Amino acid sequence: MSQELSDADEREVTAQREVVLVTGTAGSGKSVALHALEDAGFFCVDNLPPELLRDFIRVESEHGVRRMAIAVDVRTAGSLPHLGPVLDQLRAEGVTVRSLFLDATTTQLVTRFSETRRPHPLSKPVIDGDAHRALFEAIELERTLLAELRERSTVLDTSKLRPAQLRSWVRDLVGAEGSRLTLVFESFAFKRGVPLDADLVYDVRVLPNPFYIRELRVQTGLDAPVADYLQAQPEVGQMLDMIDGFVRHWLPSFEHDQRSYLTVAIGCTGGQHRSVYIVEQLARRFAGRVATLRRHRELAPAA
Repeated sequence: MSQELSDADEREVTAQREVVLVTGTAGSGKSVALHALEDAGFFCVDNLPPELLRDFIRVESEHGVRRMAIAVDVRTAGSLPHLGPVLDQLRAEGVTVRSLFLDATTTQLVTRFSETRRPHPLSKPVIDGDAHRALFEAIELERTLLAELRERSTVLDTSKLRPAQLRSWVRDLVGAEGSRLTLVFESFAFKRGVPLDADLVYDVRVLPNPFYIRELRVQTGLDAPVADYLQAQPEVGQMLDMIDGFVRHWLPSFEHDQRSYLTVAIGCTGGQHRSVYIVEQLARRFAGRVATLRRHRELAPAA
């Protein structure tokens, strides 16, 4: 048995801890996120009761563990009211706590449960009833139980993400440092839906579309020919300046609001050209101001 830490030693050790709380709706990809954090060097625990959180961190601190990821979900619904005060207490003690909430559309969640044939944690045996409706009811009940926790967390919409994208985005989120607020620019296709995690949404479908130029169609906004074409269009520069001005003006207010992340979603028709280019340009403009991340939902993740 290790010698019990003194109060001063315990405060010193606790202040060095980094904890990522992974939560969200069942079927939204929490297992994938937890595996990504484990690969990134976090000590991971699934479904830890909130009442044990502080004791768990203390014990692992004694063992020299500095980075921990803990998954909490509706399976511990009776303990969820205790979670908020525990997180506040940990932050007051100097522990770096990040709460990540994974979510997806109800339709997507129903599809995933249908494909895996696994029961929802809140589902009950259906006798002479509609199993499909019962699943919808379980998902809506779960959303109600997790609503308060969602408000306290950084939301990540996994509806349209491949597992490789989700792993990459989770690693980027927990690795972002250098500012109290991290600014996330995300490109997407309107035809595949607006991201649930978007705080600000801009529609750039009014801009000239490189898709209609044959040699540019198969390229993306990451390629120089597409970027050169869009840079030469005056209205593209105007759109960039207007989005830049709005975000720059209100950024101090978002920082003052104690946010950890602000997601600015830029949408076009296919999410390949205009939105990708705008995201890249905005990310460059803000890189020296705050910690900045860029995401391209419709593009395959880098190998």
